[in-house]
Amino acid sequence: MTIPEDALKRGEELAEGQLGEDQLNLISGFHHLTACAGGAQEDIDFYTQVVGQRMVKQTVLFDGTNPVYHLYYADEVGTPGTVSTTFPYRQIGWKGRRGTGQVKRMVYSVPSDSLDFWVEHLDRHGVEHDGIQERFGQKYIAFYHPAGLELEVLGDDRDERKPWSTQEISENEAVRGIHSVTLSLRETAESERFMEIFGFRKTAEEGPYMRFEVREGGPQKIVDFLHEPDVPQGSWTFGEGTVHHVAFAVRNDEEQKVAKDYLEGFGFTDVSEQKDRNYFHSIYLRMPGGVLFEVATSNIGFTIDEPADQMGQNMMLPPWLEDRRDELVSQLEPIEVPREATGGAASSS
Repeated sequence: MTIPEDALKRGEELAEGQLGEDQLNLISGFHHLTACAGGAQEDIDFYTQVVGQRMVKQTVLFDGTNPVYHLYYADEVGTPGTVSTTFPYRQIGWKGRRGTGQVKRMVYSVPSDSLDFWVEHLDRHGVEHDGIQERFGQKYIAFYHPAGLELEVLGDDRDERKPWSTQEISENEAVRGIHSVTLSLRETAESERFMEIFGFRKTAEEGPYMRFEVREGGPQKIVDFLHEPDVPQGSWTFGEGTVHHVAFAVRNDEEQKVAKDYLEGFGFTDVSEQKDRNYFHSIYLRMPGGVLFEVATSNIGFTIDEPADQMGQNMMLPPWLEDRRDELVSQLEPIEVPREATGGAASSS
């Protein structure tokens, strides 16, 4: 892995907050990742038993008219940067088409000496994987969600976040949170410029891969490009088997408004209006390569509607949907949430 000297210097400036006028300086790293899964129960089993995250919220998709679960998985308290969310779309019958212009891989940090454990763990659960490989000098294992989503566990001992552990996965092996994402792009030049505007710097290249990091870099602050010029464009709609968007964190509404105005000033006039997601506020835009980016606030959190020790155990709806509870829940497939998935009693809905 080679890091240009000018990139190192720019990285030092970013870490110290000495940014030029052509860079956004509010993004702290990832907030969450959102993908479209298949069946709700297989998704819960996969994320809580195979990946080993805590289920922190059961709710529904707030957009459109189709009743679809929105399931959240994270560390014990739902810390931004550890959160994975899914829409199980098999019930609706919509399938996505994987390709460029999408998040290709969702990557999670684990201790570097735990990869042999992860090979055994994935084998024990019958999960397809590609064995231990290496990229940018770091070892990782690519593995696959039942809906075909691509994930990795990557060994990075710089990640000191406290993990959620399970009966099968101890703290010594557990996922720390989101490490990085890999974006599949047919062309990269305009997307490279966009990442610089967005506050990231290019720190490495390796074959068809490019690495970009924000602030001091490292886990939770890395976006990789995979240049795939011959791969067709993937779908942008909701649909089973695709990652819908990647969300980056700012502190509050004020910072989000600054980010929106800043990006619009560069000509990205398709930045959405703020959307209330109950647990955070969001704006969205597509970067030049087609991947949907979200900028989400970190100052609300998942305890707004239930205590921390009960998160994930019950169906929670925002105030504006509460009067439709019976209608919505009746159209969702029944699920069972294992006791160990939330730290509380088993629940169903």
